[in-house]
Amino acid sequence: MIVSDDLFIPMRKDNLNAEAIVRPQLTFWQEAWLRLRGNKLALLGLVVIILLGVMATIGPMISGHEYAKQSIIMKNKPPSDANWFGTDDFGRDVFTRVWYGARISLFVGLTAALIDFFIGVLYGGIAGYLGGRIDNIMMRFVDILYGLPYLLVVILLMVVMGPGLLTIIIALSATGWIGMARTVRGQVLQMKNSEYVLAAKTMGAKPFYIIRKHLLPNTIGIIIVYVTLSVPSAIFSEAFLSFLGLGIQAPMASWGVMANDGLPTILSGHWWRLFFPAFLISLTMLAFNVLGDGLRDAFDPKSRR
Repeated sequence: MIVSDDLFIPMRKDNLNAEAIVRPQLTFWQEAWLRLRGNKLALLGLVVIILLGVMATIGPMISGHEYAKQSIIMKNKPPSDANWFGTDDFGRDVFTRVWYGARISLFVGLTAALIDFFIGVLYGGIAGYLGGRIDNIMMRFVDILYGLPYLLVVILLMVVMGPGLLTIIIALSATGWIGMARTVRGQVLQMKNSEYVLAAKTMGAKPFYIIRKHLLPNTIGIIIVYVTLSVPSAIFSEAFLSFLGLGIQAPMASWGVMANDGLPTILSGHWWRLFFPAFLISLTMLAFNVLGDGLRDAFDPKSRR
């Protein structure tokens, strides 16, 4: 007796459906990680950022030179076995100073981004949830800050506080949180009338509890993307200010300071003094931007399969 395979097709479909039901469903974060892992360019950006962080930690220690030690006889030496990235006008090792500068630049970028995160999320969440007159007043204050010239704020802070690392962080954070606040406010306005929020209100949940437990977790994907993209912006702003002489002061080093010092010497053939800090600034900004684009695609619900 011959039995056709067509008789087993419904049974096979039932088995597949049963396996799909039994198989544990992926969480939101697991799905996002799978999408991010499929983005090779974003993963490359993440690897580059990790390597930059590692080199900023151990780089100044592996060269055998101190970042501020001067030696006139070693002035403007090209890259060699003794000085891998060459030396500057004072005979200081460029390799050591580049990675010491990476500490400063990455610290400024990450700190400014975290401050923007906390202020922007709190301010935008409150404004979006309360709405009405309070929202109108809070957002008009944001508009006033947005209209202030950025360089004017920096120069005023430099006059009052003096140039330095703390001044740069405050200057970057003074208006840097505005974009985050607007983004969070827009997301909260869209979700505050959702069923789960109305149910929480009905059960007597307080506004801060609803914001913390229901609204912010559902906007965390957009927040993470925004923070990732704000880091390279802060790094570039620090480099720009230091390039203008409004940032880190000697003998401390940052990529902007080194680029400023190396620019006048490029015509004299000392190309390494500008190339290495400029290259690392560009590489860092590119890595954070491609990672931010990858995170945006990973957290986008429309890209779910």
